Amino acid sequence: MSSHLQAKVSAMMFPLQGAQMLQMLETYLRKSLPESLKVYGTVFHMNQGNPFKLKVLVDKWPDCNTVVVRPQEQEMIDDFDHYTNTYQIYSKDPENSQDFLSSPEVINWKQHLQIQSSQSSLNEAIQNLAVVKSFKVEQTRRFLYMTTETIKKLVPSLLDVKNLPPNSGKPKAINQEMFKLSSLDVTHAGLVNKFWHFGGNERSQRFIERCIRNFPSFALLGPEGTPVSWSLMDQTGEMRMGGTVPEYRAQGLVTYVVYTQSQAMEKLGFPTYSHVDKNNKVMQKMCYNLHHLPMPCDWNQWHCVPL
Repeated sequence: MSSHLQAKVSAMMFPLQGAQMLQMLETYLRKSLPESLKVYGTVFHMNQGNPFKLKVLVDKWPDCNTVVVRPQEQEMIDDFDHYTNTYQIYSKDPENSQDFLSSPEVINWKQHLQIQSSQSSLNEAIQNLAVVKSFKVEQTRRFLYMTTETIKKLVPSLLDVKNLPPNSGKPKAINQEMFKLSSLDVTHAGLVNKFWHFGGNERSQRFIERCIRNFPSFALLGPEGTPVSWSLMDQTGEMRMGGTVPEYRAQGLVTYVVYTQSQAMEKLGFPTYSHVDKNNKVMQKMCYNLHHLPMPCDWNQWHCVPL
């Protein structure tokens, strides 16, 4: 890239600092829900204390087209840790977001990284950048769900009561003699890591430990006093990494945990949402029964590895 073009790209980058700007950004993103959900959720939690020390870059201000949330450079010390090197992106104009995203000050394309967004329309720009920047990219698309309470509060136009099942949206009772509601501590990260689809390695375990330390987690402890079912929250405010140990599956335990978690998060005023694999009919049915509704847009993650 020529130095003239480099200067032009850098000139378009605007870091948002201070509570007032971030509050304005939250309001701005709210108007673009549900497509902005992954970034909205992240900025919402930055405004609640920002434990992951994230920062926001926009192409211009206040009328921005593209928003990128990312860690501070000093957090991104391991070039192979895509769990830490994670970017959340929303763009009003995905077709023209490539210039901004190509800037090394916005995204460090030399690292293993992942991009998360509720917009599959960013795929073209990311695939083009893969050619220009020389990296391999793998896209994962999943169903995106929001709880009825969050929809009522943030995007009431999406609430179609005809799509809700006739039930109350509550899970069946569990045996409270046998199972005790609790939270996770960092010693449970290995268990969560073992059953997490995107995990199973040392770096993912560190990420899980960090989520447990910084955000609310929910679990049912079995008769031995160890977790048998659980659900966590990540830095984007999404309910994630839910699981049940095999011998306790098909008893409605994770449904109970997710219901308890969403009730608690809604009480705190948090936007409550999650994603489900398109082939996972069991979790889709759980969402339906708990009155979590599928969004018209997808949950997307792009895993990028330099060649």
